[in-house]
Amino acid sequence: MAGLVNFEDENEVKHFLDNLEVEYSYQCYREKDPEGCQRLADYFAAVRKNYESAAQVLKHNCETHGHGESCYKLGSYHIVGKGGVSECLKTAYSCFMRCCNSEGKKSIDGCHNVGLLAHDGRAMDGGPDFTIARQYYEKACAGGFAPSCFNLSAMFIPGKYQGSTPDMTLALKYANRACELGHGRGCANASRMYKLGDGTEKDEKKAEELLNKARKLLGQEKERQLKFGE
Repeated sequence: MAGLVNFEDENEVKHFLDNLEVEYSYQCYREKDPEGCQRLADYFAAVRKNYESAAQVLKHNCETHGHGESCYKLGSYHIVGKGGVSECLKTAYSCFMRCCNSEGKKSIDGCHNVGLLAHDGRAMDGGPDFTIARQYYEKACAGGFAPSCFNLSAMFIPGKYQGSTPDMTLALKYANRACELGHGRGCANASRMYKLGDGTEKDEKKAEELLNKARKLLGQEKERQLKFGE
């Protein structure tokens, strides 16, 4: 059938991949299609292993079109200095912020990373900023990103982070939400709060239910890690 590629034929595969590069380049630079630019960047990274070219396309697509996924991946490149870009947490922070505000694919991940960098403080001029961290964790948590809900819960536990405001009611609220989203440690923390009566009345039955759920989720996580390492 016409159009099918024989992937056992090296020359045919090379011709196919070369045509993909031309097609994606045309979409990106002539048609000015942000999705075409993202496809081109993914092509350079995944097929050609040319991270320098990938980084250039990501930068173009993020700065020109504000494409969320490109901004997210560019931020990830800046975290480690991949693809010839500078290793710079402040630049990464800006990229993740643009991703978060894009409301597109990876935007929730971008919001979480803004929260992480504000929480950590190394990307901030004045050190950790718990107000910004909370704001963006809340945005990611509202979007169903379990690690942000868990981090929010930890922020409100007394003595956990210097400079944050303790509030066990909020700590329990976000631990429960993390648990609902399948975060094992969130379930474990919520279980302990119900057992001790932190932020709520003591509830041994609820504590036991959440502890069993935590064990199940953490066991599944450990099993996935073991399989990944095989």
